Amino acid sequence: MAAALLARWCRGVPGLRDTLGLRAARLPLAAAPPLLLRRLAAPPGPRSFSAAELVRAAPAPLQPYLRLMRLHQPAGTWLLYLPCTWSIGLAAAPGCLPDWHMLSLFGVGAVLMRGAGCTINDMWDRDYDRQVARTASRPLAAGDISTFQSLVFLGGQLSLALCVLLCLNYYSIILGASSLFLVITYPLMKRITYWPQLVLGFTFNWGALLGWSAIKGSCEWSVCLPLYFAGVMWTLVYDTIYAHQDKRDDIMIGVKSTALHFRKDTKQWLSGFSLAMLLSLCVTGVNCSQTLPYYSAVATVGAHLAHQIYTLDIDKPEDCWKKFASNRTVGILLFIGIVLGNLWK
Repeated sequence: MAAALLARWCRGVPGLRDTLGLRAARLPLAAAPPLLLRRLAAPPGPRSFSAAELVRAAPAPLQPYLRLMRLHQPAGTWLLYLPCTWSIGLAAAPGCLPDWHMLSLFGVGAVLMRGAGCTINDMWDRDYDRQVARTASRPLAAGDISTFQSLVFLGGQLSLALCVLLCLNYYSIILGASSLFLVITYPLMKRITYWPQLVLGFTFNWGALLGWSAIKGSCEWSVCLPLYFAGVMWTLVYDTIYAHQDKRDDIMIGVKSTALHFRKDTKQWLSGFSLAMLLSLCVTGVNCSQTLPYYSAVATVGAHLAHQIYTLDIDKPEDCWKKFASNRTVGILLFIGIVLGNLWK
């Protein structure tokens, strides 16, 4: 009975029997295997709502722009956003949760500024990207959009980011605007120095200063500077790991990175950066009277970083990507520790 109903339905849908491979086999549908019938009758599985799926579901003309701002790869946005959350969390009044309005505002700003940074990076690097297998499909390198279109798109992103910045106090507006120089010049550093990851650290962790000033009206440097330094050390860890994915291509095209500078000594350097990060976080905690949950989170972060470094295989790009992406967990753990530590006060 089920087979007869399905056969009648298939006759009403042009080409469906070809799709199923039944017409080509010249078999009656009743002879189809029971497993096939069960699959046809089963409801479709749940749709994925990952960032990559959302980009693929967007209208085709929009997709190159969404990929240009790396909306399909949100790991970088998280790594830009999380230092902002740390600072906002530390600036909350004792016993209180962080300001959710500010967390939301900085979240929007992180998406826009990360997108703008990626757009600038791809505009500078489009010729290099064509020579690297991992980046050859980026919209500018692949010719999906022009340099002029990218420039117009960049203007739109920066305009929206300015609207977000103007929602903050005057001190924070000036502080936030001063980071634009780093955003623009960072992509050039790989041509000049083996330490472009350090410049990325200065850029990506500006939110550790800005989040506090957005809440308090100015920076308390005894808290903000060690927090900022901790973020810079963290960036040196995760972006050195990231850079090991491309080291063979980087040698061929003549760009520099800490991965090429450290080579086989990478794990020793990463261990030093991690230790500096943890010590700076402890100084931050002492200077803003943090409590047990905060230090527990710092210890957990230390264990996570130790596991990353110990198990890292710098010669396997897929392992480097996995370790890089896991740093979102590091940032979230620290944010949770900050919130709980503040509530403990």
